[in-house]
Amino acid sequence: MSIRPLLAMLLMVAAALPARALPAIESWGSEQGARVLYVHAPEIPMVDVELVFDAGAARDGERDGLARMVNGLLEEGADGLDADAIATGFEDLGAVTGFSSQRDMASVSLRSLSAADKLAPATALLARLVARPDFPATAVERIRNQMRSALMQTRQSPGELANRAFYESLYPDHPYGAHPGGTEASLEGITQDALKAFHERYYVAANAVVAVVGDIGRADAQTLVEELLAGLPRGERAPPPEGPGAATGATLLIEYPAEQVHLLMGQRGMRRGDPDYFPLYLGNHILGGSGLVSRLAKAVREERGLSYSVSSGFIPMRDEGPFKVSLQTKAANAGEAMAVVEEVLAGFVAAGPDEDELEAAKDNIVNGFPLRVESNAKIGSYLAMMGFYDLPLDYLDTFTARVERVTAAQVREAFARRVDPAAFVRVLAGDLDAAQREALGVVVHDGE
Repeated sequence: MSIRPLLAMLLMVAAALPARALPAIESWGSEQGARVLYVHAPEIPMVDVELVFDAGAARDGERDGLARMVNGLLEEGADGLDADAIATGFEDLGAVTGFSSQRDMASVSLRSLSAADKLAPATALLARLVARPDFPATAVERIRNQMRSALMQTRQSPGELANRAFYESLYPDHPYGAHPGGTEASLEGITQDALKAFHERYYVAANAVVAVVGDIGRADAQTLVEELLAGLPRGERAPPPEGPGAATGATLLIEYPAEQVHLLMGQRGMRRGDPDYFPLYLGNHILGGSGLVSRLAKAVREERGLSYSVSSGFIPMRDEGPFKVSLQTKAANAGEAMAVVEEVLAGFVAAGPDEDELEAAKDNIVNGFPLRVESNAKIGSYLAMMGFYDLPLDYLDTFTARVERVTAAQVREAFARRVDPAAFVRVLAGDLDAAQREALGVVVHDGE
C-alpha cells in the first residue's frame, strides 16, 4: 500500500475512535528559546506539529501583505530546493504541510506518520524550509500575482469589501486595520530584500511556539523540536505592537450593484485571555452565535423575514478583536434590518439572558466541546493558540467548568461594560437609493 492511502486510512480510523479524555499537556522551553506545548496521543501512529511565529500582518509595517507573502514563499524554494523538489519530498514521505498567515501570527504545520524513517526526514525537510528560504525571484513574482488575483476577487465580493472597510474603521491607527493580503501598491513595493529582512527578524526561535501532538514520547518530542529549530537563530521575541487608539462610530456605504445588501455592525470586543471572555462568549451564543435559535435569528429571520441568516461573534486576538454582527438583506430592507438588530442588542445589553436561555446555551456548548478536541490536529491548534497567547495549561481542562459557572448577571454585566450599540461601526455594501442614504446618514466609502 502506498503512503497516501495508508495516511487516509489512519485518519478514518482516528475519526472512528471513541471520545477520549482531555489530554495532559506538558510544556517546556527549547534550547533555542521557543515555547513548546506537547501532548502524548499514541492512539494512532501519527504526529502533528505546528510551528507558530509572532510574524503575522501586525508586523507588516509600511508594507501591507509582507507577512503573508513571506509565509507563502516558504514552500516555494529553500536551501537550494525548488518548489517541485519540496512538494515531492513531502509526498514521498506521506507527509502533509500547511502554511498560514493571519493578523497576529504566521504558522507552519506538519502531519506525518510517526515511524522514524518518515517523521525524521519530514521534520528535517520542514526545518530547511523554515530556516533557509531562498525567495527565488520567479516564485516571488508568482506569489505576488496570486495575491493580486485575490485582491481582484475581493473587489467582486461585496461581503469582502464590507469586511475590509469594517476593520479599517475599527482600527484606523493600528495594524489590524490593514488587510493581511495587502493592496496593489503595497504588493508592488515588496522586494526580495524586504522579504529576507522580515524573515530574519521574525522567523527566529525566541519568537516561536511549537505544538507537538501524537504518537511520540516526550524525549523524542524534545529531540524533534530541537531538530526543527536547529537552523534558526535564537533571536529575540518581538515586543507587542502598540495598542489601538480610540475608534469613532460611523455608517459607511460601499456602492455595489446588487439587490442584496451586506451589513456588518460592531465594535472592538475582547482579547485572548480577557477576564470577560466566558460571560461574553456564552452571552454571544445566546445572542447570535447559535444559528437559527439565537435571539437575532428569531427577530430578524423568523419574526420579520428580513434575512436568511444573521450571526454575531467575538473574534479575540492579542489586542481587542472585533465584535461583529453580519447579515444580508434586500436593499429596501436595510434600514429596518439595522434597526431590528440594534433593538435586540439594546435589549440584551440592558437585561441579559433569561435562565432558560442560559441553561440551553451551556448544554449546547458543553455537550459540543468534545468535538473540538476529537483529533490530534484540533488539539495541536489549541496548543498553538494557548502558547501564542500565553493562556494557562489547564485551559482545555477547565473550559466547560468555567462555562457552567457563568451566571445570567455576569453576562448582563459583561455586555453592559463591553458592548455599546450607539458606538458601532456600520458598513453596508450594496445599492441604496437617495432616500435610504439620507435616512441612514451614510458616508460613501470607496471600498478599496
